[in-house]
Amino acid sequence: MSAKKVLVVGGTGYLGQHLLQGFSEIQATTPFALAFTYNSFPPQPLLLAFPTSFAFHVDLKTGLGFDSISQQFGQPDVVVNCAALSVPRACENDPDAAITINVPSSLVNWLSSFAQSDNTLVIHISTDQVYEGVKSFYKEEDEALPVNVYGKSKVAAEQFISEKWSNFAILRSSIIFGPQTVSPVPKSLPIQEIKWSSFMMSTVVQYMSRMLWLSSGL
Repeated sequence: MSAKKVLVVGGTGYLGQHLLQGFSEIQATTPFALAFTYNSFPPQPLLLAFPTSFAFHVDLKTGLGFDSISQQFGQPDVVVNCAALSVPRACENDPDAAITINVPSSLVNWLSSFAQSDNTLVIHISTDQVYEGVKSFYKEEDEALPVNVYGKSKVAAEQFISEKWSNFAILRSSIIFGPQTVSPVPKSLPIQEIKWSSFMMSTVVQYMSRMLWLSSGL
């Protein structure tokens, strides 16, 4: 049996890098092939930290770059989609870009090109900003009533995936925090003001990485 293949879309982002770290550690006991995508350029520290991983340049707006993954990596068994235009102000300034990037139409269209496309599990990272935000805790079945463009684009993404792809899982995350990544990613102002112990930060990120790994079923 050939080794499973895992693709992290948006691997140079904050969560993406931590997932690469977590998946790489698991590779020691569970062999599988690992790849990630990047938008502009692959950070050299990331390439050095994960030398056995495949790195692919992909433009999520146009889908350019996915063919290279098909040729050099093949159909992934698991895709974790971390890529997003996630800064609310940037989404408000450019709603079209928010929809184009956050709704993974190019990703799903590419996966559909494989003969046995349903074999690929898509784990999509969404947000708690799909809710109105008038109460402290929400349940999965609560109505999605986003109040900003970012939330609306993520609701559209969830609807798109559920309609176009049968083998999927959607994770609605809240504030994702933790230690600095291999290739430093600028933190938003609210995160900079949080004073967490290194143990607490590592625990949150590692827990999320492990949860995503268990969801993959590998």
